[in-house]
Amino acid sequence: EPVDLEDGEPLRAECEAFLRAIESRVAPITDGQEGLGVLRTLDACQRSLAAGGAPVGVIPDTVSAARRYFIHDTAVVDEGAEIGVETKVWHYSHIMKGARIGKRCSFGQNVNVDGGVIIGDNVKVQNNVSIYTGIVIEDDVFLGPSCVLTNVTNPRSQVNRRGVYEKTLLRRGCTIGANATIVCGITIGRYAFVGAGAVVTKDVSDYALVVGNPARKIAWMSRHGHKLADPGPDGIVRCPESGLRYREVTEGELECLDLEAEAPLPAEMSVGSKPYTDFK
Repeated sequence: EPVDLEDGEPLRAECEAFLRAIESRVAPITDGQEGLGVLRTLDACQRSLAAGGAPVGVIPDTVSAARRYFIHDTAVVDEGAEIGVETKVWHYSHIMKGARIGKRCSFGQNVNVDGGVIIGDNVKVQNNVSIYTGIVIEDDVFLGPSCVLTNVTNPRSQVNRRGVYEKTLLRRGCTIGANATIVCGITIGRYAFVGAGAVVTKDVSDYALVVGNPARKIAWMSRHGHKLADPGPDGIVRCPESGLRYREVTEGELECLDLEAEAPLPAEMSVGSKPYTDFK
């Protein structure tokens, strides 16, 4: 049965979409692997036409899943670790058996990810960070250089506590500053911001900015990482970069009025255009 086709060249449209993604630095909906799948299908169609319409098979994808992420030659990934597509593991890092890592993550130099760790998508881990068993990291989390994560509150060399590691949860979009220490058994809220060098000993609320030793809340932070000013008469304050509105709904609880906390950032908000100092 004939199928009506729209005017235009599909392959050209696909290439133009990728060029727009490169220019805007926003990840496209499809990627190179899907493009290869389209080419394999087109190749099968061509071979079928050449054979007078005889059925033919699509040549399978021979690229292994392991080649869909990048592992530096000096890095070690144990058999049994799970790593998502487009993730990058850099110099002298070690991903251990049983670790589960999502898509589009980045692990800098000298990072260790222990077995049993769960890491979501688009997580950025800077140099010299160890992520131990018992730690769960949701999507879009940023771990600054040399920050410290733990899994036993009262460690003793003489006492084996491998079976009682404590859970630490880093919720979506939070930032842990350089050289900060997160004492285990707590939750860092969504889009919370832990200042450099802070020592965090208790739960941190969503959007809270905490600093010091022990860490204490000193302000609210926007989803774009800006300290929020005092609210107006209506109780609302805007992020200076995105314009998103925030309001403290109850004492100690902030929410964004324009975007659900679990919703991804719109494409036009996901690329910075000005340095932080321009917003001071």
